[in-house]
Amino acid sequence: MTSTKTRRRIVPAASENGDTADKQDQLLLSATICNGEDLGSFVRKAFASGKPETLLHHLKHFTKSKESEIEDVCRAHYQDFIVAVDDLRSLLSDVDSLKSSLSNSNNKLQNVAVPLLTSLDAYVEAKNKCSNIVLAINSLNTCVQLMELCSRANFHLTKNNFYMALKCLDSIEMNFQDKTPSTTLKRMLEKQIPAIRAHIERKVSKEFGDWLVEIRIVSRNLGQLAIGQASAARQREEELRIKQRQAEEQSRLSLRDCVYALEEEEDDEIDGVVDGSNGVNGISGFDLTPLYRAYHIHQTLGLEDRFKQYYFENRKLQLTSDFQVSSMTPFLESHQTFFAQIAGFFIVEDRVLRTGGGLISKMEVENLWDTAVSKMCSVLEDQFSRMQTANHLLLIKDYVSLLGVTLRRFGYPIDALLDVLSKHRDKYHELLLSDCRKQFAEALAADKFEQMYMKKEYEYSMNVLSFQIQTSNIMPAFPFVAPFSSTVPDCCRIVRSFIEDSVSFMSYGGQLEFFDVVKKYLDRLLTEVLDGALLKVINSSIGGVTQAMQMAANMAVFERACDFFFRHAAQLSGIPLRIAERGRRQFPLIKARDAAEETLSGLLKQKVDGFLSLIENVNWMADDPPQGGNEYANEVIIFLETLVSTAQQVLPVQVLKRVLQDVLAHISEMIVGALLGESVKRFNINAIMGLDVDVRLLESFAENQAPLLSEAEANQLKSGLSESRQMVNLLLSNHPENFLNPVIRERSYNALDYRKVVAISEKLRDQSDRLFGSFGTRGAKQNPKKKSLDALIKRLKDVN
Repeated sequence: MTSTKTRRRIVPAASENGDTADKQDQLLLSATICNGEDLGSFVRKAFASGKPETLLHHLKHFTKSKESEIEDVCRAHYQDFIVAVDDLRSLLSDVDSLKSSLSNSNNKLQNVAVPLLTSLDAYVEAKNKCSNIVLAINSLNTCVQLMELCSRANFHLTKNNFYMALKCLDSIEMNFQDKTPSTTLKRMLEKQIPAIRAHIERKVSKEFGDWLVEIRIVSRNLGQLAIGQASAARQREEELRIKQRQAEEQSRLSLRDCVYALEEEEDDEIDGVVDGSNGVNGISGFDLTPLYRAYHIHQTLGLEDRFKQYYFENRKLQLTSDFQVSSMTPFLESHQTFFAQIAGFFIVEDRVLRTGGGLISKMEVENLWDTAVSKMCSVLEDQFSRMQTANHLLLIKDYVSLLGVTLRRFGYPIDALLDVLSKHRDKYHELLLSDCRKQFAEALAADKFEQMYMKKEYEYSMNVLSFQIQTSNIMPAFPFVAPFSSTVPDCCRIVRSFIEDSVSFMSYGGQLEFFDVVKKYLDRLLTEVLDGALLKVINSSIGGVTQAMQMAANMAVFERACDFFFRHAAQLSGIPLRIAERGRRQFPLIKARDAAEETLSGLLKQKVDGFLSLIENVNWMADDPPQGGNEYANEVIIFLETLVSTAQQVLPVQVLKRVLQDVLAHISEMIVGALLGESVKRFNINAIMGLDVDVRLLESFAENQAPLLSEAEANQLKSGLSESRQMVNLLLSNHPENFLNPVIRERSYNALDYRKVVAISEKLRDQSDRLFGSFGTRGAKQNPKKKSLDALIKRLKDVN
């Protein structure tokens, strides 16, 4: 076979000088025909434009142009054509042989290719099936993975593992919902996923609601436990202070056999309970898992802000309901539950604030606390205004202070609560004073004013040592008869209880140094209440010397007890004793003490007056002075000696000295009063000498008390007779006019009133002045002593 020549491709010439579009189309058609290309586009264009005549005209024009060219070519190549025809004829035989050869080859090819084509068709069909199977397997795998996630989500739902279930739903939405080949599964997912989320939200909300109900009970128990632990810690502090005070007391008494021991603090237990290091959040049932779970689920659902608002509103409603105070139950019985509920509420909120991951803000907690403080202050103000019992007020104050201590550890400010407690300090003490006034009255009314009889050592310790009113550190023999009556320990117990209650109220109230306040109210208790109660009893119930003596002895013991009261108040207030002793005041029961001694002295004076009435039997114009003293003096001495022997068993020495001195002064006054009285018109020197013996007997009695008192105190006791002694000395003096000398008068006659001297001196008569005595002595020289005395009387009258 010969290879044919490739025809030269004709390109239409560019139009010149702006040939028309018709001319251009004609050229394009000619070039296309020359190139042997498809004329379909021209035909379609002609019919589309509705001008097929133009296309036909162009074809005819092209035919005409080619006919002339053919003629030219034929003329030019006619010989070549003839040659070519000859060649073609010769070639025709070759073509026929080739045709037969191709036919044979085709038959052979058909015979060979038919099985191959059949195999190819089978292969193509198998490949298509394989592709379909792979597609189906991939779809099945997707569905299997989807169903596994759905199954896992259902499993988590049945186990209430909502977070993992939501994660499965998120994975399904992200990876499978749009790629699921099954429209049924896709519709199921579109319907069930929102339903499952809504179910989870309802389920979690229900669990959160159950937690809200449960946490109220848990909060109350938690608050009671936390406040109880604070109370236990306070008790341990008090015990430590007691041991410290005992050690200080032993040191003050110079006791060397002191044993000191270190004790471990147990505050870790308290911290564990409150802070949650012991067990589940520190208390059985104090579990925040449902809350955090609900918060986490709502975060996962994209509802975080709504849940925060829901939580805050519900907790605020719970707090508001906790503020309700039942009118059916006394506040004294319900106050612990009331405050424990609030304490537990804010302990829980503190935990949520610290571990909740932003569930509640610090500002929200502070707002809740401000609301709670305002309400608690209002409740306390209302309840305190109604209370009329100091003990009730103290119980509530103690619990409120424990509440403050508990919540202050969590950073909550409690100043407002402490201000309310301080505001009612005066009312509490007034109620306490009123209670003590009743107790004093009852104790004094029950006293028989007899010395206490103690059989056992514990009675001595309870009634004497506990108030430090013993006179010796040596334990006495038992049975022991105390110098005081039951009033003393009973009143001491009341005062000690007052001090402890006052310190208890002032303690933990935000005021560090409150000893001055306690001391002020202690002064009021002693000076107003106890002193007044004692004065009332002294003025109304004392009817005999024995009772008056016992009351005076009691007052001496009270003087020692008052020192103990102020020391005890200082110790409980944490004030060193040396500082407390600097501001020690005078004996606060001085009015009652003076009244008791005056009452005793008055009763003794009444007894003495009975003996002094015998002074009427004195012979004022005796011829000779009595040798052993007058009768009244002997009777008085016997009475006083009996009195001293009895009183020294009961009365302290100083009290006995004051009473005896008062009685002796009264006796001295009565002797002078007898000389001054109207019943004695005149007397002589012998009567005065008899009085001198009487006064000497009384002075001897006073001097004999030196072993009991002291020599100086005996002399001071003797000074009670100074008026009668100086009057007798003046009347017996040879130079009575010395009374006019200021120096001598100040030294020897300072107790005498010149008016009494004049009145008594005028009654003195000499022996020569007796009736009818002047007849035998007429013309005799006047007695110089009488002359001096008359001069003294004249001078004193002139001065007067």
